[in-house]
Amino acid sequence: MSFVKRHGLWSEEQQAAAKQLQRTVEEQKLEVIRLSFPDQHGILRGKTLVASEALASLESGCTITTTMLAKDTSHRTVFPVFTSGGGFGMREMEGAADVLMVPDPTSFRVLPWAPGTGWLLCDIYFADGRPVPFATRNLYKSVLEKLEKRGYEFVAGLEVECHIFRLEDARLSPEDSGQPGQPPSVSLLSQGYQYLTEQRYDQMEPVLEIVRRDILALGLPLRSIEVEFGPSQCEFTFKPMAGLEPADTMILFRSAVKQICHRHGYHATFMCRPRLPNVFASGWHLHQSLVSRASGDNAFMTKQQGELLSPFGRQYLAGLLEHAGASTVFTTPTINGYKRYRSYSLAPDRAIWGHDNRGVMVRVLGGPDDPSTRLENRIGEPAANPYLYMASQILSGLDGVDRALDPGPSADTPYETQAKRLPKTLAEAVAALKDDRFFRDTLGAGFVDYYVHIKNAEIERFQAEVSDWEHREYFEIF
Repeated sequence: MSFVKRHGLWSEEQQAAAKQLQRTVEEQKLEVIRLSFPDQHGILRGKTLVASEALASLESGCTITTTMLAKDTSHRTVFPVFTSGGGFGMREMEGAADVLMVPDPTSFRVLPWAPGTGWLLCDIYFADGRPVPFATRNLYKSVLEKLEKRGYEFVAGLEVECHIFRLEDARLSPEDSGQPGQPPSVSLLSQGYQYLTEQRYDQMEPVLEIVRRDILALGLPLRSIEVEFGPSQCEFTFKPMAGLEPADTMILFRSAVKQICHRHGYHATFMCRPRLPNVFASGWHLHQSLVSRASGDNAFMTKQQGELLSPFGRQYLAGLLEHAGASTVFTTPTINGYKRYRSYSLAPDRAIWGHDNRGVMVRVLGGPDDPSTRLENRIGEPAANPYLYMASQILSGLDGVDRALDPGPSADTPYETQAKRLPKTLAEAVAALKDDRFFRDTLGAGFVDYYVHIKNAEIERFQAEVSDWEHREYFEIF
């Protein structure tokens, strides 16, 4: 009996998708299939198998080392994996042992930019069939299951900003290689600060057309492509999606854009604020609502004239505000992302909400009898792991409902309203999560300690570096 059947890992939908997958591989004569799983940072890792081997491993899984879960953003292993428990306190994680990547057949895609190549998103399991507790897609699925038991489905729309530059020098000399290596040299595709002008869009259109064509060929529900405020900056929006789909879409979209652009001589980055003159920080705004599984009605929609949200929606909103500080490490997980939180900008700096106001953290859109009523959380950066971002939103919102919290009045002057400030640095955000009882209970103390450890390793490396600012500030004067 296969690993999948022995542990009952596939639904009927996944079983049917596996059969269709095999037919597609044969009909399109695919040569290889990439098996990938999203790591703790939302980066795809995995293996490429020849098509026959990939099909053979569909139900048996493919091994991958546990050290993939022990790495920070420089790809350094930051846990003592060869000690007892591997630094995780779990025998299964020690000694760089293997876990199994098990494909999700419903995620299968044929990659338009890679000839003869299929792609599968995987979940990872221990040999005894238990989900690996540090795998963020597994974690998000468990949160969705809790939401389903309460009779709701999570619906999200993605609004993602990024930069696309012309690649001038990929920096592939041996001396440029490191951990991490030297970033590439780039040039602009357009000058900035001409927001939504057709002229600027046309300057970027050659590469945006390539990206658009391949993203649609992947079957991702792309809605719009826009030129953003800064030079070489653009924004992609997607139609509302439910459950796992928005997180899986974000994972594949980010990876796809980077791969497509690189193959055509461009460099795409979802880094929040690149260290280049005159660039503008990028954000990831997450539109969200809950829908009743029984009726299909939007649980945030009100029928009361003069109100923006239902009582349920107001309480959910209050939960987002209540847990904003501790959840910021999930919405903004990089040191660089905190350079975006600035007063009197298009980014928030405190936990407040407002009606159709782009200076607040949560922008409320909709109104009485409007089925598109939703909350737009503007806190996130494009580099966020979507499984953690969305899981933190659902858990925070539901806590607001359970405790009947009140979000208070709309903040019409967001940078003057008295409210809890968002963390100003990744270190502040990590400290807030470490001491947060709510997330330790809902995500598990083991996962919180694991994530805090990885983020602290990133922070310690940053603090050990001498910056250009320090050199300019002190080298001559002292």
